[in-house]
Amino acid sequence: MRTLLHIDASVRMAKNPNPDHNSISKRIAMQFVSTWQSLRNIDKYIYRDIGLTPPAFIDQEWIGAVFTPDERKSPEQCEKLALSDQLFSELAQADVILISSPMYNYGMPAPLKAWFDQVMRINKTFSFDLARGDHPIEPLLSGKTLVLVTSCGEFGFGPGEEREHMNHLGPHIKTLGRYLGVESFHEISAEYQEFGDERHQQSVASALKNAGLLAADLAING
Repeated sequence: MRTLLHIDASVRMAKNPNPDHNSISKRIAMQFVSTWQSLRNIDKYIYRDIGLTPPAFIDQEWIGAVFTPDERKSPEQCEKLALSDQLFSELAQADVILISSPMYNYGMPAPLKAWFDQVMRINKTFSFDLARGDHPIEPLLSGKTLVLVTSCGEFGFGPGEEREHMNHLGPHIKTLGRYLGVESFHEISAEYQEFGDERHQQSVASALKNAGLLAADLAING
């Protein structure tokens, strides 16, 4: 049984009255999903558009509830963690996590950061034990594949390229992925959006092609 968790983080809709405003990252992510579905049934598909319906930011009361043992949590604390519990449940079920996200100010959109903050919790996604010395944090989940689809206005954010040092999107998510149980990471990027020239068109076309190829490989070979 294969479960796909699909998270869209762009604040733009997939389709708008003005097509120039359509989300590129959502379009590429849907190419991945549609290709997979054309080749193999997704046993369970969980979808969240957190760009249009953002998760709440965590706060002091949330942190207090997280660190309160379950048997001592008040009804108010349980309610405070209800969304987090649901997001974690979705994550725990997933074999493949598909995240689409534009690059905003060289990093991830606030709704996506809020999702990570809500879902990453001690004794759920990771354990903490000072007996491990200087490396007390260990993931509790495993065996997951993360596919990250990104879009950006500039270009050259890949390894060894001129803006690699400015990329705080892909590397950040890859780092966090370990604590989601991710053992296989793939990134597909579309660039040059702000230029709107042939380079942008070619980059989007390449990303759509790569999304289809990756989806086919994962659907057939697992």
